[in-house]
Amino acid sequence: MNAILDKSEFLDRLRIEKRRADRSKLPLSVVLLSVGKEALNDQQKIEDLLNILQKNIRDTDIKGRIDHDVIGLILPDTNEKGVQCCVKKILNENGRIPYSVITGTYPDDLLNKLFSEEPGQTNLFPIDLDDSVEPKKLQDALKRGMDIIGAIVGLLVFSPFMLVAAIAIRADSPGTIIFRQLRLGRKGRRFSFYKFRSMYLNGDDRLHREYVANLIKGDLNKINQGDEEAPLYKIKSDPRVTPVGRIIRKTSIDELPQFFNVLKGEMSLVGPRPPIPYEVEKYEPWHLRRILEVKPGITGLWQVDGRSTTSFDEMVRLDVRYARDWSLWLDIKILLKTVRAVIRSKGAL
Repeated sequence: MNAILDKSEFLDRLRIEKRRADRSKLPLSVVLLSVGKEALNDQQKIEDLLNILQKNIRDTDIKGRIDHDVIGLILPDTNEKGVQCCVKKILNENGRIPYSVITGTYPDDLLNKLFSEEPGQTNLFPIDLDDSVEPKKLQDALKRGMDIIGAIVGLLVFSPFMLVAAIAIRADSPGTIIFRQLRLGRKGRRFSFYKFRSMYLNGDDRLHREYVANLIKGDLNKINQGDEEAPLYKIKSDPRVTPVGRIIRKTSIDELPQFFNVLKGEMSLVGPRPPIPYEVEKYEPWHLRRILEVKPGITGLWQVDGRSTTSFDEMVRLDVRYARDWSLWLDIKILLKTVRAVIRSKGAL
């Protein structure tokens, strides 16, 4: 009756329920109950708490032990009001077991924290929805090592182009050489994203906001600059772009300062492109996987396999596929394809 999942089983079920919530667009809530120290070694009190939980949760709800002193509940199809009602019933029945309660509702709480102004936000949900029981520490270390080496080599190799670009930008139009923009990285962490400035100073971003809204919503006819057989989803002849900006965009030289983002650990050489906050405001819940599961990159599957001919949903699927199938060899293949795409100026913006 009081069967309780271990951490591994609980996280597996949590990932499944999160994917189901993405598809159904129904909320998913989580409750974490931290047992007080005085009750931690009292098995009878723990059993009493499990009995209380069993009486007040549905057959479809799931309970598990997250830590030695934390019990978790997964409440599918439950919004914030529903989870508070559940917690209230548990509290009303419990008279002698000390514990604290943390709740969260996906995706509402996650979205609220993504767009909050609090700096340094790292915990977007009571428990990491995509936490791995056995973190791939060796793979992460290898990827980070390749990022550092690749960024240093990239800066050394492309420094002459960067110097010429900086001089040209300064001579072409007033403004800073490096453009800094707030972007969202892995798990929604904010960071300053670097590019060579390719636009006139104080340009109006309404054009891009409208383009992004149509792209994410799937209104592709409004942004298609090609035809049905060869679609091209991008802003063509953007009046905000300077003459030098068109050249450095076409050659992707404008992206080179992101090697510094890679050295700082904010980005990787390969990964999803980091979105602007107003883009994420338009996301469906399942779109969030592209910023929750993997560090953003300078290049990725979208850039080499689709780019401006790919719908937003297809782009997200490519990003999710990358996160699922990641390997060092996959990163190397994408980097090699990127070089070829840049030389051909394929889909360059």
